[in-house]
Amino acid sequence: MSATQAASDEVLIARIAQGDRLAMQVLYGRHHVRVYRFGLRLVRDEQVAEDLISEVFLDVWRQAGKFEGRSAVSTWLLAITRFKALSALRRRKDAELDEDAANAIEDASDDPEVAVQKKDTGEALRKCLTALSLEHREIVDLVYYHEKSVEEVAEIVGIPENTVKTRLFYARKKLAELLKAAGIERGWP
Repeated sequence: MSATQAASDEVLIARIAQGDRLAMQVLYGRHHVRVYRFGLRLVRDEQVAEDLISEVFLDVWRQAGKFEGRSAVSTWLLAITRFKALSALRRRKDAELDEDAANAIEDASDDPEVAVQKKDTGEALRKCLTALSLEHREIVDLVYYHEKSVEEVAEIVGIPENTVKTRLFYARKKLAELLKAAGIERGWP
């Protein structure tokens, strides 16, 4: 995200705090896919993830005046999403989770050729990610899919930065073992 977009996100939040519905629509348009994908990776249920979008942006509408700008708006949104997703998981402990829903989400920036090249590796990676604990999966998700820094992940998850680093280390180690067992060599530094 560019510095201009980040700044304009903060302007949108300030306008939302004053009851500006258009600003809310712009913020929603800019971030709802990110919120949905992150929520879906945590809850692994399309309907619950759709409900999370509504809950998150309703909270934004209600809480915009309390946003202090200590973090990026996207970090704040993901922290709200995480809280809502974990609450939903606690409510639905016995429900069957469906990873296939996450596989159906396509990245609009990929052309068909790139999508085909990524398909096999992506499917193996998704299967390996589901084998990680929730704690490790959410750290990997925030760092690699949402490009959040260790500091931002610590804020979103509510744990110390060193704990984020430790979880990331063990998650990457476990993921590398799982990928190697699936016949895929590690593809990151």
